Amino acid sequence: MPERKTAPRKAATARKEADPLDAPLFDSAGARQGEVRLPKVIFGEELNTPVMHQAYVRQLANARQGTASTKTRATISGGGAKPYRQKGTGRARHGSTREPSMKGGAVVFGPHPRSYAKRMPKQMRRLALRSALSQKATEGRVRVIDGFAIEEPKTSEAANLMDLIGFDDSTLVVLPAPNFVVSRSFENLTGVKIILARNLNIRDLFSHTYLLLAKDCLELLKESFSRPQRPKVGHEDHDHGDHDHGDHEAE
Repeated sequence: MPERKTAPRKAATARKEADPLDAPLFDSAGARQGEVRLPKVIFGEELNTPVMHQAYVRQLANARQGTASTKTRATISGGGAKPYRQKGTGRARHGSTREPSMKGGAVVFGPHPRSYAKRMPKQMRRLALRSALSQKATEGRVRVIDGFAIEEPKTSEAANLMDLIGFDDSTLVVLPAPNFVVSRSFENLTGVKIILARNLNIRDLFSHTYLLLAKDCLELLKESFSRPQRPKVGHEDHDHGDHDHGDHEAE
């Protein structure tokens, strides 16, 4: 009887996936310096697509000027005189040359200036931002740099730094504080935008593939966008004392 061939036994444990909270760390010259631990309170949030969508729509709506305007029959000029007599011409009857059905006439139900602003609680906005940042970390699109060694505004140095880090698509560069030299060096690069950590928003995160964080931004993000810590309510032991409720003996 021929021997039965058995398939090789698979490993008992599957290969451990990379921790999304471990982001590549680069020095100011663009050389890899290992990894840095991203704060879990910011980059460890559970994905919340509805809240991210709501925050994104809100930001786009709040950016609208709302100045579109049209004139109705009450506001348009002219049209006071009847264009021709009511009967006898064989044509349709008209009372004004500014009727909506006529050329140069008014507009029916056209847009008027209004506010498109939408409101959203602050904690929901922060939740959306943490969720978007966590998604970037999970996808492995976050890089951290330990400062910038650019001494004078030079686009070539910024482009060389981006190549050394390995960015091949649009990148959002986050700085802890305004830096004229760094901003001028990066602003002419296609697909690259400079933003301060305190101004980080959902629209810029969605419109850029990669995220380059200055190392000092990690603490700023924790301070600005962390989930609020609710004070723990302690259970105080109330000592009511022992009360004697003995029966009074009858004399």
